[in-house]
Amino acid sequence: MTHLHPDPHATGAARDVEPPIRLAILDDHELLLDSLATWIEKNAPEFDLVARASSWLELVHSDAFPTDLVIMDLQLKESVSIGARVRTCRAAGAKVIVLSAVDTPEDRDAALAAGAVAYVTKSQPMTELLAVALSAAGRGVGRAATAQPPAWRPKPLIPESARPRLSDGERQALVLYADGRTTSEVARAMNVQYETAKTYLRRVREKYGKAGRPTSSRADLIRRAAEDGYLT
Repeated sequence: MTHLHPDPHATGAARDVEPPIRLAILDDHELLLDSLATWIEKNAPEFDLVARASSWLELVHSDAFPTDLVIMDLQLKESVSIGARVRTCRAAGAKVIVLSAVDTPEDRDAALAAGAVAYVTKSQPMTELLAVALSAAGRGVGRAATAQPPAWRPKPLIPESARPRLSDGERQALVLYADGRTTSEVARAMNVQYETAKTYLRRVREKYGKAGRPTSSRADLIRRAAEDGYLT
């Protein structure tokens, strides 16, 4: 009788296999969305394409969101800024690569300032986009991608009657702060004193806290603003 012994090297190699990178694609051009998704599924086994969306709300309300990485188009038909989209994804734990048909310093700076890990033009070869995506996910530099998605997932947009009642000033301060501004910058944008802006933000946190929706960090505030449809 032949006895088979496990190969310790093979076992070690199996343990070292990295899980696939959970990927989402957001683009409102169906042809590009389909072609990019098909190419990745056929040629990029490192990725698990778990979400493909043609609208922002479709992405953030997908059961698969947040993913490890999101490749999103710079310009959508929806009036949601690239900064708001990138910051919401980053707050949820997803890295973002912005894909654009144009390459202007203004657009590039806006995307990267919001927290995108890379800005790629649509004229670049697909292999270059793949290389950027692998680098963004930490492959090849000693860091494996996360096997499971972060615990947070945005709640569906809730009726206005169910949201905390914010004053106009509180709502404006929330939107400005969630958009990446400091309290001082919020005050300047609203043309009010620093203490007034600080009070607005404190009241926002208190009202969301009473509603059972924590806002102890900037990331929490971004999530609440996204959930309630303020990031437009």
